[in-house]
Amino acid sequence: MKRLLVGRPIATTEQEHQRLSKRIGLATFSSDAISSTAYATEEILFVTALGASSLTLGLSVLIPIAIGVLVLLVIVVVSYRQTIFAYPSGGGSYIVSRENLGEAPSLVAGASLLIDYILTVAVSIAAGVSAIISIPTFRDLAQHRVLLCLALIALVTMMNLRGIKESGRIFAVPTYLYIVSLSVMLGIALVKGLMGDLDQVPYDAEQSEAMLESGGTLGLFLILRGFSSGAVALSGVEAISNGVPAFRKPEAKNAANTMVWMGAILGALFLGVSILAHKVRPYPSHEVTVISQMARVSIGDGVFYWVLQLATAAILVLAANTAYADFPRLSSIIARDGYLPRQLSNRGDRLVFSNGVLFLAVFAGILIIVFGGVTTRLIPLYAIGVFTSFTLSQAGMVVHHRKLREPNWKSGVAINFVGAVATGAVTLIVGITKFTIGAWVPIIVVPMIIFLFMSIKRHYRRVGAALAVVPAQVQRESVNHTVVVLVGRVHRGVLKALDYAKSLRPQHLVAVFVSFEDHDREEIEAQWEEFGLDVPLEIVHSPYRELVEPVMRYVDELDDRWSNDTITVVIPEFVVANWSAQLLHNQSALRLKGKLLFREGTVVTSVPYHLNAEDDVQR
Repeated sequence: MKRLLVGRPIATTEQEHQRLSKRIGLATFSSDAISSTAYATEEILFVTALGASSLTLGLSVLIPIAIGVLVLLVIVVVSYRQTIFAYPSGGGSYIVSRENLGEAPSLVAGASLLIDYILTVAVSIAAGVSAIISIPTFRDLAQHRVLLCLALIALVTMMNLRGIKESGRIFAVPTYLYIVSLSVMLGIALVKGLMGDLDQVPYDAEQSEAMLESGGTLGLFLILRGFSSGAVALSGVEAISNGVPAFRKPEAKNAANTMVWMGAILGALFLGVSILAHKVRPYPSHEVTVISQMARVSIGDGVFYWVLQLATAAILVLAANTAYADFPRLSSIIARDGYLPRQLSNRGDRLVFSNGVLFLAVFAGILIIVFGGVTTRLIPLYAIGVFTSFTLSQAGMVVHHRKLREPNWKSGVAINFVGAVATGAVTLIVGITKFTIGAWVPIIVVPMIIFLFMSIKRHYRRVGAALAVVPAQVQRESVNHTVVVLVGRVHRGVLKALDYAKSLRPQHLVAVFVSFEDHDREEIEAQWEEFGLDVPLEIVHSPYRELVEPVMRYVDELDDRWSNDTITVVIPEFVVANWSAQLLHNQSALRLKGKLLFREGTVVTSVPYHLNAEDDVQR
């Protein structure tokens, strides 16, 4: 089943062939950023057109906010190009902060990015499902929103377990289809607008979340909050800098060029959607997306409308692929530094960090369930982590330039200083304006994750110190060896285990039988005498028919009987030919081994006796 779903294993020597071209890299690492054009404009209206404000007022500030976001995008793209060339090994904000700002800022950046990637999956999947149920034919699926989200997370997870190159190829088609279809729609709308043939979206008070179509008041606070909502368009911009090693050689140059293309496409589409929205007056709604409303008045509801909506749904769902590409890679770097479980640093048999992929899927699924798969509920949690990492990365690059003073370092300092100030200001705006509606969550969660990082690091340090050996201090100790063989009825596996135990030549050897009933004891004693076994047999009575606890108590008694002994518990196990039939056997032994593992001075040995198919049939 695994080979069917995931594919054949890929050898380490093939790693170079798994690298991405710029074309595939753009689809892999930019789908998150580019897909935000499908909901960023809508999120601005969800803030500026609601409450005491109105749709008209919300639309009046839409283009200025979009221009502000566009300026911020240019600053961030130019700044991250500096990061790519300075740190071609990847890692983005975490590595830059670690090398230039110290441990604490790097952990803040790492925690913020990990949260951001989990939210990226949740937001992207939720927005994709919203695009699907915006199509009139699929409107009834709204009641199954959460289930659809979880199914799509499972699908994207499975594709990413197949490998970054293969998933990139698959996801490139919907990414480029979305770019082309949205560009064509904007082009058609532009032509219709110039000809005076472009209609406005008919206002539907029942579906609109805006209380008023016109009138109302719009203050600076709501405008700033709207700007912070539109700034989610920048989410995923840093992904390319985190994944530089995934590109073909020369990695840094290819990644930097891809970053420029991503910024150009994102900026053009986002500004185009905002200008069109200002013209045709869509309204914020949980039932019908802004893109769907604008498409119906621009291109009708024919075949091309379906193509655009399905492409929008596809790229929103597959935008999660950016997080799937970067979260496992970043978590592996943090794990190698000792702040996350080391299992996250291991590549799977498809050369992807499989544990990180699964970890990401589980936590994104939890967010979907908790927030009901509604994009607007997730957005307030989103932007603050993005811009925190942006700010730390740019501040770290300022220190980097001042420290190395490479050619043109002053211009680098200027670029990154502007980036740090701009993204820092946005971080404050997001934190202040959205604190009460969800931004407090990452503000609380990031310190908790940092505490977890430090706890894991302390654990690994303690383990390392406990295992450290200095050659001059090594003292060899003599070992008194006591071997205990657990037996049930006498069979071939037990005889093999007894022979193995004898071969160890222990100081003490004993066989132990756990008796539930008197007739059990009588039966094993009779068998022991019948076979003439010369290993002493001891009976442990278990009145409550338990196995594990009586054995543990018996081993404790042996410690009192023979001090300074290493006790080896030998467990005979027979192995049947059919793996499914194996589930019918040895579950007690598995529990016992798990318990004994944590007992100091105890060794557990399984002695398998293999039954072939003929043996199974005869018996």
